[in-house]
Amino acid sequence: MIISVIRTIILYIVIIITVRIMGKRQISELQTSELVVTLLMSDIASIPMQDTDQSLLSGIIPIFVLVICEILISLLMLKNSRFRSIICGNPVIVINNGKVDRNAMKSLRLSTEDLFEELRQKDIFDIQDVDYAIVETNGKMSILKKPSSDIVTARQLGVQTKERGMQAVVISDGEISESSLKFLSLDKRWISSILKLEKTKLSDVFIMTADRDKKYNIIRKD
Repeated sequence: MIISVIRTIILYIVIIITVRIMGKRQISELQTSELVVTLLMSDIASIPMQDTDQSLLSGIIPIFVLVICEILISLLMLKNSRFRSIICGNPVIVINNGKVDRNAMKSLRLSTEDLFEELRQKDIFDIQDVDYAIVETNGKMSILKKPSSDIVTARQLGVQTKERGMQAVVISDGEISESSLKFLSLDKRWISSILKLEKTKLSDVFIMTADRDKKYNIIRKD
């Protein structure tokens, strides 16, 4: 039992390392080759977990071989667009200039129910509002609304707006985020001065956000 637990922990750590090596995009949006590697990795890792007679290396080595293959394929796709098209395919336009392309939907095996579901998830409930709809290589749909149905922007109205700085979490549950401070060009001395000004201890802060203009918001623990 103890051996199985140890082997499982080792393989768990190995898989985390390999996913990090392949990149953050693995976590959210998988391309075809990435999905295949992920599925194979899970199958390979499960064999030495369940069968203690199998060598642990029989699971670890194939996992790293798959990662190397995925990295090489990714590099080839960056350098050769034709190779990328073969592996990942190409985006498909299913609504072109306001007209639904039935042939494109048929090639994707995309039903009308699937199409309307995707539109609703983009907060579009009338297909007549859509100018273009494109199914990307990762399976997600990109939508371009017709100008008459789109939201008017400040630039279109000729209105000058003040640029807002991006906020980041600098304190989370009493812990200071070094990376957020570096991103905002702030330091711990500034944090200390704000906490002193607000008469609050670091341990009492649940969330603190800030921006580059040193505007901040503090949510204290109950």
